[in-house]
Amino acid sequence: MSNCEDNAVSDDEFQDAESKTNADIIDEIVSKQSELSLQDNEDNKDSGHLDVIDNENKKSATDIFSDCHDDLIDEEHLRELEKDLTDEQKLKNKEEADTLKQKSNELFKSEQYTESVEMYTNALKLCPLEYTKERSVLYANRAAAKIKLDSKNAAIDDCTKALELNPDYVRALLRRAKLFEDTGKLDEALEDYNKVLELDKGNLEANEAVVRLPPLIHERNEKLKAEMLGKLKDLGNMILKPFGLSTNNFEMKQDPSGSYSFNFNQNK
Repeated sequence: MSNCEDNAVSDDEFQDAESKTNADIIDEIVSKQSELSLQDNEDNKDSGHLDVIDNENKKSATDIFSDCHDDLIDEEHLRELEKDLTDEQKLKNKEEADTLKQKSNELFKSEQYTESVEMYTNALKLCPLEYTKERSVLYANRAAAKIKLDSKNAAIDDCTKALELNPDYVRALLRRAKLFEDTGKLDEALEDYNKVLELDKGNLEANEAVVRLPPLIHERNEKLKAEMLGKLKDLGNMILKPFGLSTNNFEMKQDPSGSYSFNFNQNK
């Protein structure tokens, strides 16, 4: 079974960012988030920025980054916030989300995976919903960080979201396929690998997987079938015991069509 840890870093996903310490990054992002907050007065509404932090509570830097552990993105709330933004304002938010993504990538490369997840989440809260490709990459990148934190189910969810936004995203398909395989979901993994080959026939990883997985799936199915028949036999013996019979009195035969028939043998 393959290891779902994704060590490959692609140019289109993980962009190089200026080297800074983690403290510098946090200070800069907290400052940026403060600037991006929506204010109740009309002047700040014109700024077009999304509400990333709760101004009423005046949260500290620790509180802001603690909140990022909740990585659920309320798209309905984002849609409501975005409805009055101009195209220019949306573009500015997208560009600032790109900056957050680049810093998230640097955190990932420096193995600060928790902080990376948190900052990808902030970028997703800022990037306008209409930029589906950019948001897809953010979800896929966040999945890669979650894999490093051994949060496989959450990583699967992020890959799925990335693919909802961009169904032909090969890297997200490969990432989810490996996660499915590592969590025992072999049928789902094979489906994703086959989808990869529809998009990229020469993909070596997918070509190897579509050869390797079918025997494993067959072996698993045969094991499950044997376990099921064993349980049915135990149940049958319990029912037949009061009549002095057991399942040994019944011989099961499979005909050429694949169906089964039972023959009774009282002497057994």
